[in-house]
Amino acid sequence: MGKKKIIQVEKTAQQSIKENEAVENAVVKAGGEGASSRSKKIGRGRVYIKATYNNTIVTITDDKGNVMAWASAGALGFSGPKKATPFAASKIIATLTEKLKKSGLTDVSVLISGVGGGRDSAVRSLINQGFNVLSITDMTPIPHNGPRPPKIRRV
Repeated sequence: MGKKKIIQVEKTAQQSIKENEAVENAVVKAGGEGASSRSKKIGRGRVYIKATYNNTIVTITDDKGNVMAWASAGALGFSGPKKATPFAASKIIATLTEKLKKSGLTDVSVLISGVGGGRDSAVRSLINQGFNVLSITDMTPIPHNGPRPPKIRRV
């Protein structure tokens, strides 16, 4: 047998404040990196949201499919199960809005994949950030029949 893990449940107020500051700094840092290199004015684009149980990844492309910006909850400093939360998804959209300020992107088509907790929150955050959502498409893969079942056991 191995050592028993002791989980610390209580966090001090200072630790939670430091953690929130780290997330905010990551949002500001990620928002400022790619914004200066984007000078083209693009009116329409696509937003791909991949919401899994472990993470939420958002990619914004133009109509041709060229990636303009992307962000994920892990890249913003969220760790563990916090990456798949609705709060993390809203922070991702805020970061991408900062990155794309100069591009002039207004009309977006949203393509969602996955069943994570950040699905609905990401779409709501897009609308709240001022994007005009033209369409929402669910691309979550659904098995039609699945694999072949095992043979019947003969005793």
